[in-house]
Amino acid sequence: MFGLSELALVLLVVVVVLGVKKLPELTRSAGKATRIFKSEARALKEQESAAASDAGRVVEGTVLRRDDRPSRD
Repeated sequence: MFGLSELALVLLVVVVVLGVKKLPELTRSAGKATRIFKSEARALKEQESAAASDAGRVVEGTVLRRDDRPSRD
C-alpha cells in the first residue's frame, strides 16, 4: 500500500503534468477562499462578542410563574 510520502509524490507529479497551466488560477482561487474564510470568521467573532455584551443588560418586566397566567378577557 502507498505511504504518505508516495501519495504526495504521485499527487505532485499529477499536478505538474496535468495542471501546469491551471496552477496560477488554482492558487489565486485558494487565496481568495482563504481571505473570505478569514473575514467571515472575524465577522462571526465580532457578532459573538456583541451578543455577549448584550447579555449583561437589564430588561425590565414582570416575572410570571406557571400558575400566574394572565387572564384572557
